[in-house]
Amino acid sequence: MFDASLVFILLVLLFGSYVQAVAGFALGMIAVALIGGLRLMDIPTLAAVVSFLSMLNSALSLRGHSKEINRRILLWLVLGIVPGLLLGYWLMLYLNESSLWLLELCLGVFITAGGLSMSLQPRSWAQESRAPFTWTMGVVGGVLGGLFSASGPLLGWFAYSQPLSVAIIRATLLSYFLLTTSARTLIVFVDGTLTSTVLTYAALGAPVVVLGAWLGRRFPPVVSEQALKRGVFVLLMVTGAWICFSALNARFDFLGL
Repeated sequence: MFDASLVFILLVLLFGSYVQAVAGFALGMIAVALIGGLRLMDIPTLAAVVSFLSMLNSALSLRGHSKEINRRILLWLVLGIVPGLLLGYWLMLYLNESSLWLLELCLGVFITAGGLSMSLQPRSWAQESRAPFTWTMGVVGGVLGGLFSASGPLLGWFAYSQPLSVAIIRATLLSYFLLTTSARTLIVFVDGTLTSTVLTYAALGAPVVVLGAWLGRRFPPVVSEQALKRGVFVLLMVTGAWICFSALNARFDFLGL
């Protein structure tokens, strides 16, 4: 198991954990983009592993910042988690069995759109979003969490558009991801798909995620947070485009392979 692919997986998790500790999101998206894009794990296994590790990263990154959580926004987001997660998880299992190419295409589109969102500077709205819209964001974020265990781009855009300080936004995002990944892991456990492979990769990745979260807290990037996001954006855009092309080629055999 200790080969070049495992080393690459651990390096991706380290980088993603560091970025999430700095920005409040991106571990799941980076992991599913690079590890899933290279097909080093199947999507259900990868999403389950990412849920475990993102849960750990969020808990560590949130330590000492719980007082900064915007509880009103978090409450309405959380109320949308369960229906969204259940729908997204069911879609993942269905597409993985019946139309894997379509699931991979969805992954590629999601990563491309997520990368694009990281290149944009959200405009702060005049007032906090009302409850119905916040709940809707929670549902949609839950669907993405159920599918890929990565709802960072959507929730990142939503949170950074609120007229709140960066510290409050970051703490609220981390709280949402902690609850989302905990709920998703529980669903996987109840469904009986918490395999030994998932547990093994989660155990191997846990120390790396802890290290990434610690580095993010102790050693902020020398570049600005916006510059860091733009660098990740380029990486995700290229990866997302490749996944889309690969999925379509698998379906329609463009290259005759």
